[in-house]
Amino acid sequence: MAQSTTTLAAAIGARVKQQRQSRRWTLDQLAEVAGVSRRMLVNVEQGAANPSVGTLLRISDALGIGLPALVELPETASVKVTRHGEGATLWSGDSGGRGVLVAGTAPPDMVELWDWTLSPGDRHSSAPHARGTKELLQVRQGAILLEVAEQSIPLSTGDAIAFPGDVAHAYANPSAEPARFSLTVYEPGVGSGHHSGVSED
Repeated sequence: MAQSTTTLAAAIGARVKQQRQSRRWTLDQLAEVAGVSRRMLVNVEQGAANPSVGTLLRISDALGIGLPALVELPETASVKVTRHGEGATLWSGDSGGRGVLVAGTAPPDMVELWDWTLSPGDRHSSAPHARGTKELLQVRQGAILLEVAEQSIPLSTGDAIAFPGDVAHAYANPSAEPARFSLTVYEPGVGSGHHSGVSED
């Protein structure tokens, strides 16, 4: 089972507070740089919020540390193993789907590896990521509909696609069966304050 929401929220809050204080920033300063409300930051630091992926991206980018640094345990070794079920669930769909961050590299040029499950009817929307972001996706089970800018692209088991992540995009499962896919996200220049954020349905 992935990290519990409560445990993950507390860990994220502690890391945000530690990173903010190490920079001698006030809550207001981080809120301004990250483009999130002070109230949201207070809730995140207290572990009382279940922030969206977009909010976490804005905060981690403002701190210059990247999303994996907020959600993964610190590792001193160059090899980092995430055992089955240990990833951080950062999105949960209304119908039971999940977006789990299972691995990531350090900034400034970040690579994230995600394990996504979409239940029938699930849809996840994303606003454009930072300029130059690229995504690679492979369907491992079932079928999904990938929306990139103005295109809708149906993908079935085994299909793979490369697409720009710096345009609006969404992953949906309009079928009656669960779908699962692996997603790799390459984000150049993390920490330069250029995330435009992610929204979710």
